[in-house]
Amino acid sequence: MLCIRDLTKVFAPGTPNEHTALDHLDLSLAPGEFVTIIGSNGAGKSTLFSAIGGAFWADSGAIFLDGKNITYEPEHRRSAKIGRLFQDPMKGTAPHMTIEENLALSYSRSRRRGLRMAVSGRDRDFFRSALAEFGMGLEDRMDTKVGLLSGGQRQALTLLMSTIVPPKLLLLDEHTAALDPATAEKVMAITDSIVAKNHLTTMMITHNIQSALTSGSRTIMMDRGKIILDLSGVEREKMMVAGLMDLYSARQNQTLDNDRMLLV
Repeated sequence: MLCIRDLTKVFAPGTPNEHTALDHLDLSLAPGEFVTIIGSNGAGKSTLFSAIGGAFWADSGAIFLDGKNITYEPEHRRSAKIGRLFQDPMKGTAPHMTIEENLALSYSRSRRRGLRMAVSGRDRDFFRSALAEFGMGLEDRMDTKVGLLSGGQRQALTLLMSTIVPPKLLLLDEHTAALDPATAEKVMAITDSIVAKNHLTTMMITHNIQSALTSGSRTIMMDRGKIILDLSGVEREKMMVAGLMDLYSARQNQTLDNDRMLLV
């Protein structure tokens, strides 16, 4: 499904600020696989997502999605196949438009029907049914402007907009980090349900190590633009937070210096 080979990205090359964000990175995901990604700030996690999504082109290497080389495909073309959620609930929606209007735009764009505001009764029923599954009452607020929603409601809506037509790949960039614990748990439960229901190939960045070990079926740790740990199967099932921290220290001969990584 997703195959990344020898991916490298260097920012500000040849200057005192030169930084290798991705360092000859290799990664493969099987169809329907849900991989969680952890690592300190600056490890290259979000840079990897941006490279996959097409925010910039890598300096070298290749990215294949569903067998197609998308390494130099424009970002707007990739967006029809790749859904992405960010940490900021304000991203990904139009705040001055209603819930229904946001869903209609996302739905028409994903189905390559052009951007249109007209919503059929059938589409409206579809939107209401999908929203009702969240248990947030959003199906009864279709005419509410998105800017009036809470962070959790908005993030749940963005998740639906990104998956209303199931993408080939879903990228979750710390999408619960800005929410309070109870709301984050609710949004994560919705995420797990949507991913399982649609068998979505998914990558999720998180600083919550416990969540990284319990969500999905595989956990990778990045450091300095490389994947330094890749856990799955029995090894991952038996791994505890303390054990993972010790494993990192043994591999890198240092301790994690980012307090956010200690969240459980």
